[in-house]
Amino acid sequence: MTKINKLIKGGFLSTLGLVGSVFLLTKYKAKPNNQSIPSFFSKPAPYIFAHRGGMAVRPEQTKLAFDNAAAHGIDGFETDVRLTKDRKLIVFHDVDVDRTTNGSGKVSEHTLAEIKQLDSGYHFVDINGHKPYRGHKDAYILSFDELLKLYPNQLINVDLKDDPESEHGHLVPEIIFEDIVANNAQDRVLVTSFHSKQIERFNIISNGTVAIGAGQSEVAEGFLKFYLGLGNSFQPRAHTFQMPVSFKGIKLTSPRFIQWLNTRDIIPGYYGVNNLDLMNDLIFNGAHTLVTDRPDLAERFKHTYH
Repeated sequence: MTKINKLIKGGFLSTLGLVGSVFLLTKYKAKPNNQSIPSFFSKPAPYIFAHRGGMAVRPEQTKLAFDNAAAHGIDGFETDVRLTKDRKLIVFHDVDVDRTTNGSGKVSEHTLAEIKQLDSGYHFVDINGHKPYRGHKDAYILSFDELLKLYPNQLINVDLKDDPESEHGHLVPEIIFEDIVANNAQDRVLVTSFHSKQIERFNIISNGTVAIGAGQSEVAEGFLKFYLGLGNSFQPRAHTFQMPVSFKGIKLTSPRFIQWLNTRDIIPGYYGVNNLDLMNDLIFNGAHTLVTDRPDLAERFKHTYH
């Protein structure tokens, strides 16, 4: 009887395993449901954005940088935002102001008016080792609201930098949505963050009316499932993956991966793209968005790309 029970148990487990395998195989081979592509991506590709306004050639995140990028015919800006002491969003990357200005302390410890008094060209060094923009009248930080108003024809790719667990981090998603709506910019702003929690918060607040980019964890999940042959099981939450060309030695620019992203209606974008050959290769392989520190290179690429 014991032997018969073992045989029955073994047969049952084998059958269960077979059924499970068939179920998983069917699930992974089934055609996935793709999401719709938001209007942010409705203009002709490729998009080329100036990273922090073009930080290789002008003081980053300043009016001086954004003016220069716009003059080079850039499609838009890749920027970051942080919240000031008086709860105003400024276009700024770092936690503190020390690296890029003549001031000191955390952004959250200064009011918008105080930050606007800082010289954001103070530390910038050009390729000749000079500091040509120290004291320049346009080397100052903009609020996010000013950025939207000053450049109404530019697309804005904005990264929410404040820690989602901080008091300021909790406030940022709602405040930036208010700025976007006030400027009727829902179709020309893409909101991203390394913190997936911030993207989720923003998407709930915006009710899905503004394009969003994937956080690090979602990009990692998507790439891993693609690599393992389980790409059909991946359900994207964001509209675009914006990635470095490689991560810890892992190349993220293979034509097959880019093709998979496009097949899934996940817009493929890459940052740190600062030479023409790489621009050409990525666009040839199907990349949609490039983020560069060199708006001058972007202009040259636009003139030669066919």
